[in-house]
Amino acid sequence: ERKVSADVYIPSTVSVGTLARLLGVRLEHLQQKMRLSGMGQEAEYDYVLTADYAVLLAEEFGRKPIVNDEAAFDIYPPPPHSDPASLQTRPPVVTIMGHVDHGKTTLLDSLRSTSVAKGEAGGITQHIGAFSVPVPSNSNADGPRSITFLDTPGHAAFSAMRARGARVTDIVVLVVAADDGIMPQTKEVISLIKKDQGKIGVVVAINKVDKPGVNIDAVQKALLAEDMQLEAFGGDIPSVEVSALTGLGLPTLVETLSAIAEMQDLRAEREGIVQGYVLESKVHKGLGPVATVLVLRGCLKTGSYLISGLSTAKVRIMSDATGATVKAAYPGMAITVSGWKTLPNAGDEVLQGSEAEIKKALVNRQRKVDMEATLIDVEAINSVRRQEREKRELELELGESLDENSTEVEEGPKELRLIIKADVSGSAEAVQGALQGIGNKEAITRVISSGVGDISESDVMMAKATGGTIVGFSVKTPKAIETLAAQNGVPIISSDIIYRLMEIVKEKVIALLPVIIETRVTGEAVILQIFDIQLKAKQTKKVAGCRVTNGIIEKSKFARLIRDGVTLHEGSLDTMRILKKDVTEIRKGTECGLCFGPTFRDLRDGDMIQMYEKIEKPGLL
Repeated sequence: ERKVSADVYIPSTVSVGTLARLLGVRLEHLQQKMRLSGMGQEAEYDYVLTADYAVLLAEEFGRKPIVNDEAAFDIYPPPPHSDPASLQTRPPVVTIMGHVDHGKTTLLDSLRSTSVAKGEAGGITQHIGAFSVPVPSNSNADGPRSITFLDTPGHAAFSAMRARGARVTDIVVLVVAADDGIMPQTKEVISLIKKDQGKIGVVVAINKVDKPGVNIDAVQKALLAEDMQLEAFGGDIPSVEVSALTGLGLPTLVETLSAIAEMQDLRAEREGIVQGYVLESKVHKGLGPVATVLVLRGCLKTGSYLISGLSTAKVRIMSDATGATVKAAYPGMAITVSGWKTLPNAGDEVLQGSEAEIKKALVNRQRKVDMEATLIDVEAINSVRRQEREKRELELELGESLDENSTEVEEGPKELRLIIKADVSGSAEAVQGALQGIGNKEAITRVISSGVGDISESDVMMAKATGGTIVGFSVKTPKAIETLAAQNGVPIISSDIIYRLMEIVKEKVIALLPVIIETRVTGEAVILQIFDIQLKAKQTKKVAGCRVTNGIIEKSKFARLIRDGVTLHEGSLDTMRILKKDVTEIRKGTECGLCFGPTFRDLRDGDMIQMYEKIEKPGLL
């Protein structure tokens, strides 16, 4: 199957690093390709290639290069500084990671002496918060030095956000509860750390050591089994015993973080063009779209023009974690920026440029996205046409139509269509990821749209048009919208805790599955003798003289005739009599006359009549 090759616009001169971004490949991959092509000396990040060489390399990656300076323009981060040692130091960015309920937020809480955990729904952190904590450093006599902490949510649905948190971080603090030990998410964090081994510092914080009966040695050995080489066993990863609740061991943890940061010698430009990442974004009442931006390089000031993905901003107001207004943000600082035209996506790179440059870059980025979307459509059309061609060829071979059989296949699984609204973009993305995985081959969930902000009338109309369900995470549903949804028969699921949303959606998907029908035997009767009863017009009907051997024979239940363990007939009893009296219920030990009606006459002595009921149970995922 041939893939449609994408057009790529290339400027007349382009650096190797920029070309890798234009082609959407990893720099190492491009450099390797250059070395194989005999361009080993030119394979430096900042080496400037002419369009001729760039075109050849683009063709190597299966692209259709078009040399056009105007269309190829975009904003990129500046190349690395030629003399990093001459730059000023910046605060380290520390991410607290670990399994749900292992005490990450409480640990941060104790570090900055505020109470976030109590304010979060269900005591679970729902989206990334970034805080600067002043820390007294031993080697720095000039007073406190700050550490920027990122509090990444701990539970399964937020894996994507946590992976992003690890991408912008310098040091990871892996929190392990002494009473729980290694849990699924602890392993997940360890695998993230291993991917970035050598690039990020790691500290293990064994929390909840104040609990009676905890075995710290067992936790350390379990970490060793996961290939975490702790200092206690001759490795290079420091481990600190802490109690987030009582504050025990926190000064030691802070000292350890300071020491690692000093060894890493983190430096960045405090002037010049800004490069950073969006940690979080949401719509703020009165300010419009706002984003939490972690600055990595440069100095961000009010009035600067920024681009992040397909979102642009002219910075209006900047504020820190406490809500205080900030005039300038330097590397290592996380600040909330307002002035965005649209909501940027959490995890997107933030770059600074002039107003004209940003407008030009936005047009080109939008064109690139549209082109990629068109390519996906073209590939989908080609795929459908190929399938139709194969089907026709198969029909010719077999000499018959496949239409009758194929309709069943095309129907596919039943869908629970979802429209997701969340308070911030990172949460919307995480909710989407969590809910998309629910289902099996018979019933699935499909996310139609995902957005930020309170549930609105347009959401209700979209849900009505598509037969969808609205899922609200940490958002409000105005009374008028609830009424409108009820009038239009649109279900709204709303909660502040992601687990609850997952449970409700799972129940709804189960409701789409075909029900499982089970049968339960309620009574049995053995035929002792067969009687022929004369009816009008010389007709006769067979009545079985029986004794009830088990349970109760009820007329309202289903009946089946069993001979030598084989079911011969299923239906219902036409008449039930004790002596000459019609009854609806006969108990164990009673003798009676039972008849299936004129339709079934194959009754013999020794057969068993079994009464049963059908129980419908919901399907299983």
